Amino acid sequence: MRAQVLNWLYAALAAVALAGCASGGSRAPVTEHGAAEKPPAVPISEAVTTVTHVKKSVQPEKDWRPQTYVVQKGDTLYGIAFNHGLDYHEIAQINNIQNPDVIQVGQELRLFSAGPLAVKPKVAEIKPQEIPVKDQPKVAKLPYSEQAVAEIQKMQEVPHKAEPVAVVKTEPRPEAQPEPKPEPKPESKSEPRPEAVTDSVVADDSLEWGMPTSGKVIGEFSESANRKGVDISGKQGQEVVASAAGKVVYSGSGLRGYGKLVIIKHNSTYLSAYAHNDLVLVKEGQTVTKGQKIAEMGNTDSDQVKLHFEIRKFGKPVDPAKFLPPLGKS
Repeated sequence: MRAQVLNWLYAALAAVALAGCASGGSRAPVTEHGAAEKPPAVPISEAVTTVTHVKKSVQPEKDWRPQTYVVQKGDTLYGIAFNHGLDYHEIAQINNIQNPDVIQVGQELRLFSAGPLAVKPKVAEIKPQEIPVKDQPKVAKLPYSEQAVAEIQKMQEVPHKAEPVAVVKTEPRPEAQPEPKPEPKPESKSEPRPEAVTDSVVADDSLEWGMPTSGKVIGEFSESANRKGVDISGKQGQEVVASAAGKVVYSGSGLRGYGKLVIIKHNSTYLSAYAHNDLVLVKEGQTVTKGQKIAEMGNTDSDQVKLHFEIRKFGKPVDPAKFLPPLGKS
């Protein structure tokens, strides 16, 4: 019986030893069901980048004009101003030119002003205040009474220096009466003055163009053929109007090949030119509105009656067809 019990005991110990050996091994990995598997990491060298195409905004054309210009043979001040989109009056003023017809080859002209000269404020002269010197005794005005006379006598008896006081008999002042108030005058209504057209009045984007005259286009703009504008046929004396509002910066026949010419400056960017007129109706410095009659059609410095019309941006000719309503062609 005792031997049987020992056999059971040995068997139980053996079972415990086997269980311990089994628990000392490596454990199997535990996987959580339902969890999203992470994608394997990709090296930076193998990464694919996505290129997004961004539409570039159209940048406004830059002003190409230089600050100065050297006069060449055959140049005139009118032509220099026209080719740079400027007013020849301003160039003459900047360069202190008294006669616009007289410029010299090789002369360097400033096209733009360096800005208004700084005016030093006038400093008011501060004079020291003059201290009045007392060379006479003070005079005090006291109402006349026996008591005042007695006080003055006491002051005369004081040994230290004292300024004499005079007693003046004064009369009571009449009460001041209020001045009559002036009747208010009726306000006069002043008519508003028309605003002058300057470079900053009409912005480039808001400038509206109209046809300078009626007729068929017999000559189109061509940069390669050096045709700087369009030619519009018409009748002698036909009305020519301003294509847009602006200021007349030239009126005359000083530019070769244009005949009687009118140039209007609309803003700091655009000019328009009207050539071969028979009669000019506006003067330099005059402000004109869109559609206002400025000349009558003719054939000055031309082989036929027509209007040669140009639009210039920073002084460079551009195609008027891009600005005007649809042009009729011959």
